[in-house]
Amino acid sequence: MPSLDDLNRAARGDCVAALGAVFPHASWVAEAAAAQRPFATGEDLLAALRGAVETAPEAERHALLTNHPERAGLDRLSEAEHARFVALDAAYTDRFGFPFIVCVPRHGRASLLRACAARLASDPETERATAQDEIFRIAAIRLCALVEGAGMPRTTGRISTHVLDTVTGRPAPGVRVELHEWVSDTETVLIARAQTNADGRTDAPLIGGRPVPIAPYDLRFRIGDHFRTTDPGLPEPPFLDIVSLRFGVADPEGHYHVPLVASPWSYQTYRGS
Repeated sequence: MPSLDDLNRAARGDCVAALGAVFPHASWVAEAAAAQRPFATGEDLLAALRGAVETAPEAERHALLTNHPERAGLDRLSEAEHARFVALDAAYTDRFGFPFIVCVPRHGRASLLRACAARLASDPETERATAQDEIFRIAAIRLCALVEGAGMPRTTGRISTHVLDTVTGRPAPGVRVELHEWVSDTETVLIARAQTNADGRTDAPLIGGRPVPIAPYDLRFRIGDHFRTTDPGLPEPPFLDIVSLRFGVADPEGHYHVPLVASPWSYQTYRGS
């Protein structure tokens, strides 16, 4: 992966080639940005790419919209959801003259369909600006996958957790944890499984290194198994066996730390850092 310094020193053609995948159907964007080197940070490079689009002639900006539908990740949708998306996309294209553009990794399944339906009601001028902003979000993710260096755009978020046993006042190791995306009242999708370590934390974030999709989530802790081990005199079945915390993510680039503080008889949570 080239660094910003590599791009700053590269021949113009090599720089354009390295950045070509950021806007794969519009090499003119990379060409315009390459002429503005050197870049001190990744944010500076992204700003140059964005400026090239914003100052381009209307015909080129419209072509960018018509040739830039983002579809990676739609395989997550159920058959019914995909049919709904196709119908919304067709209505959207008929209304605005270009396909629905959205940064799919930033959305859960319900959020994706909700966004498409909501934007279908927008006025044309506002929607062109919104679609262009979504292109820039996609470009930022692609840029971070292609180039490394100081001050890269923030494109990833995290969901993390830890468990504290209030009886002992210590972290709770060995607690099995599951994270589910809450799609509807009748469907959830398993996103990650983990187990707490000696510090009561999972070894890695439950979601990390990518945007956290906008969605409600259900974080499930098998805390009963922990207290069966630490206090075998507790009644069976335990008062608390599986604790389920439902919370919402609205900022895909945010850090959502969702801990569990528990005894055999009570628990609490909060958004930590």
